[in-house]
Amino acid sequence: MSVIIFVAIIILLIFYLIGTYNKGITLRNYIKEAFSTMDVYLKKRWDLIPNLVEAVKGYVSHEQDVLKKITELRNKNYSNMSNDEKMNINSELGFGLAKLIAVAENYPDLKANQNFSNLMQELSMIEEDIANSRKYYNGTVREFNTFIQLFPTNIVAAIFGFKAENLFEIDDKQRENVKVSF
Repeated sequence: MSVIIFVAIIILLIFYLIGTYNKGITLRNYIKEAFSTMDVYLKKRWDLIPNLVEAVKGYVSHEQDVLKKITELRNKNYSNMSNDEKMNINSELGFGLAKLIAVAENYPDLKANQNFSNLMQELSMIEEDIANSRKYYNGTVREFNTFIQLFPTNIVAAIFGFKAENLFEIDDKQRENVKVSF
């Protein structure tokens, strides 16, 4: 009788391990899917930046530092970056774009330019898509990280090498208001 109980416990433990492992894989795949969705919008913004910089260049000749920083960030090879590098560089780009937009607000001729206006409208839509996809990504990361940190799934996660994922967060520099001075 005790052998049957022992075998039953072993079988239940095996089913628990399999179930927990499969849930971890499922959650990790949700993270990949969420990042992939967000990555599409980040790439759209990435591709829009050179057009935006060109539209602004002629109007803000004394704001070359902002344009130079955005251009330097944009000249990195996007397809060769890791997910963490993409998140970091896009955070910096977001800050640079905010400064660029703040600078552009001081140029009525630029704001009246149809090309610039169209680019800003497209950027606005892309930024909204990025914000929504970032929420979804961070939600899936939170769910995965919670799953691998709770007891007893943390033991199974450690056995199978599940590691916590990084949230897509803004840094302290981006939390500050953009200051523009002439």
